[in-house]
Amino acid sequence: MESVKLQRTYLDLTTPHVADACMRLGIPVRCAPTGMRPLWNNTHLAGRVCPARHYGSVDVFLEAIDRAAPGDVLIVDNEGRQDEACVGDLVTLEASRAGLSGIVIWGLHRDTAELRTIRLPIFSLGVLPVGPQRLDRQESHALSSATCGQHMVTADDFVLGDDDGVLFVPLARAGEVAEVAASIRDTERHQAARMHFDTTLRKLCHFDEYLAARNSGADITFRQHLRSIGGEIEE
Repeated sequence: MESVKLQRTYLDLTTPHVADACMRLGIPVRCAPTGMRPLWNNTHLAGRVCPARHYGSVDVFLEAIDRAAPGDVLIVDNEGRQDEACVGDLVTLEASRAGLSGIVIWGLHRDTAELRTIRLPIFSLGVLPVGPQRLDRQESHALSSATCGQHMVTADDFVLGDDDGVLFVPLARAGEVAEVAASIRDTERHQAARMHFDTTLRKLCHFDEYLAARNSGADITFRQHLRSIGGEIEE
């Protein structure tokens, strides 16, 4: 599925929806570190991964952007370093003008005021005013894969990010995941709407039936019970 189509497909899906869908489908849930945050609230980012490993110079980012397709998301691997910012306003502006849909930085950014003006969705571990003071040798896999926390990603993955965090899903299963995630979203919205008007979560979940079954010695978990009645809440 191409990046632009991914953006449309996942426009109304959240990372919790997609994480639950992955669990239901038996797909490992790969999340970025919990410190990964967007620069502003209500950020939503989706697209195919465009990986780039940082070695002290922006040339690797320019090369990655040159190879990227519209809608891709630049995943910057700076090994989570806290002693330098590796992405600023010029790289962000270049990515935006090339049609990328955002940047995820396993590291730090700078030029925050300018980045908010450019308004390209960006996630990072934080901000630092100083840029790199090193120049390491670029490795052969600099543009073929990137790590983000404990996970390695490639162009065979897509990324989704919002106020709850960032996660990665196999690109080949993007459509399947979206379909299940949409079903979970719709069920939860229906449950929430009913709770606002005339019922409780316990009634929606037939919680008394679950307790009765559990107390009678039935070998059933709450998750299994929810699946049997078509509920969501947890996966």
